[in-house]
Amino acid sequence: MTLRSLETNALHFIPLGGVEQFGVNFNLYHSQGKWIIFDCGLGFADHRFPNVDLLLPDPKFIEDHKNDIVGLVITHAHEDHIGAVPYLWPRLKCPVYCTAFTAAVLRQKCDDFPNCKGMRIIEISPDEILDLHPFTLKFLSVSHSIPEAVATVIETSYGRVVHSGDWNMDPHPVLGGRTNAAQFKAVGQQGVLAYIGDSTNSPTPGRGGSELDVEKGLANVFRECKGRIAITIFASNIARIHSIAKAAKATQRSVCLLGRSLHRMTGAARACGYLKDIDKFVTENDLGYVPLDRVVLIATGSQGEAPAAMARIARGEWPNIKLGKGDTVIFSSRAIPGNEVEINTVKNNLSASGVTIVDPDTTSHKIHVSGHPYRDEVSDMMDWLKPQIVVPVHGERLMLDAQASLAHEKNIPHVFVPNNGSVIRLAPEPAVIDHVPTGLLAVEPQRIIQSDHKAISERRKLQFSGAVHVTVALYLRLMLLADPKITLMGLVDRDHDDEESIINDIKQEVEDVL
Repeated sequence: MTLRSLETNALHFIPLGGVEQFGVNFNLYHSQGKWIIFDCGLGFADHRFPNVDLLLPDPKFIEDHKNDIVGLVITHAHEDHIGAVPYLWPRLKCPVYCTAFTAAVLRQKCDDFPNCKGMRIIEISPDEILDLHPFTLKFLSVSHSIPEAVATVIETSYGRVVHSGDWNMDPHPVLGGRTNAAQFKAVGQQGVLAYIGDSTNSPTPGRGGSELDVEKGLANVFRECKGRIAITIFASNIARIHSIAKAAKATQRSVCLLGRSLHRMTGAARACGYLKDIDKFVTENDLGYVPLDRVVLIATGSQGEAPAAMARIARGEWPNIKLGKGDTVIFSSRAIPGNEVEINTVKNNLSASGVTIVDPDTTSHKIHVSGHPYRDEVSDMMDWLKPQIVVPVHGERLMLDAQASLAHEKNIPHVFVPNNGSVIRLAPEPAVIDHVPTGLLAVEPQRIIQSDHKAISERRKLQFSGAVHVTVALYLRLMLLADPKITLMGLVDRDHDDEESIINDIKQEVEDVL
């Protein structure tokens, strides 16, 4: 689909990433020939992408219209919403709008990307009104596990859209304010055309709870531990870092951060005025001066990422830190679907060393709350806004369908469950009208390629089929200078006589060909 085939006298929503999957959030709105983008996030590659670290949304469709992009809005600083910006901004070259904390995180990221030096980052504040014709934006604070997350009210000549970003209804957030029901009710009273909302916990009934309860729960767990404590979280979960530090102080323990991303995020938080009410962290160099039963280590790698601090500690590869019997590792997070194998690998390595494992399923204490709304909270939001259209985003298909089911129960007139690339006309006459090409980009150590690149598919085959390498030295008229050197990977056991004969057969075949 090209710009010419989209009606200019209409309002469209097109998700290019972030639906039917976790991560890579990348959402487009189109009106009167102009575009606005919400979020530009990354995802983490799994076993299907050998030698690939990260996944990005493919911006090819909108890149063809980059001169008509009025802005990129980043709703908050989690990697699945901000992580792809340094990689893709050079292809878009549009202004970036975000809150002060999100801007601080983004500037740190861009320091490692020379092609982002010309990026214009414009800081916005909640309740600010931003005119990006033909869109007028108003930002509303929402509680989440990271500071300064915002939902956005998008005013257009066709109606009012609420783009939620990530949010929850924490009644006692430890950082920032609560999601303000009165503000959303006021928007609903003005009339809402469409709600484009977070679906992550829509299948789960009830409410998510409070981060303040996590602080108390962690303190109770800490009191039960005799040796060192290591706790793994998402590095961007600033609220959880605050809770851990408070719980540590209540139990006379000092906190040390392990992992570059933790230092970066806490540095940005302190620069923006957060974390001022907690004690300074102990450096790794000073750990030797702190008794083992007075230490809490915060480590990256809650999803089992092999290069992260917790996985390296579990493998015994972190300098000067070896966990063993008497020590406890706490997983203060839930597994993102698809990461269970990697997380269990870390847990098994720790358990083999005699470490006690604590996670949300093995303790009666509350050690984790979600940053996303549960079903009853989503229900409240729909009641406040009373939208004419609901489009679930941010989640796997089961989660999108659960929010859609809730919208149907409330007799909302139009409910659309999108795929990545769905072209949804919000007004006039709401409908799914087309589909645009979309996909994923794969970040390798030295390049970015399409996720369906032939090299990746060939690596995938090698994982299951093995490989044969034949090296020959020739002289004159293709005469063999020596026996062919045969290397078989994933095919034979050289110590097995019957399988060794396969190598001899290959040698004979090479000689026959020559």
